[in-house]
Amino acid sequence: MTLKEQLNNEIRTAMKARDNLRLSAVRMACAAIKNRELDLRAELDDQAVIGVLTSLTKQRRESIRMYAEGNRQDLADKEEAELAVLLEFLPTQLSETEIDTLVAQVILEIGAVGGKDMGRVMKAVTPLTSGKADGKAVSDAVRKLLA
Repeated sequence: MTLKEQLNNEIRTAMKARDNLRLSAVRMACAAIKNRELDLRAELDDQAVIGVLTSLTKQRRESIRMYAEGNRQDLADKEEAELAVLLEFLPTQLSETEIDTLVAQVILEIGAVGGKDMGRVMKAVTPLTSGKADGKAVSDAVRKLLA
């Protein structure tokens, strides 16, 4: 079953359960996927769907941060709930130590020695962490280990 089919099935399940928050989050994800398909004029595969979901989770994290800074905890809580729903459809996220281990391996393989090699390391690490880790977390790990 493809990821798009799982999302469509989840819409039906949320409707039957009358779970409005879940229904809203999954519909929003399906709409974003459909918009990307219209832009590309092609059907998205699972990897491309993961890319769309990853960008949606990144948007949710940014919104949570902004709402928290603006003392709007009610809206931050809603965004956190939507984020939790979206994360269910992504591959298991890597922990900070797993990211550090992966980055350290890539640094050894490439032979990177300083901050000037950050671009080369990121280029090698990004495909390995796509959909499994936030790009900012990976970038921070690379910067930390190259320093």
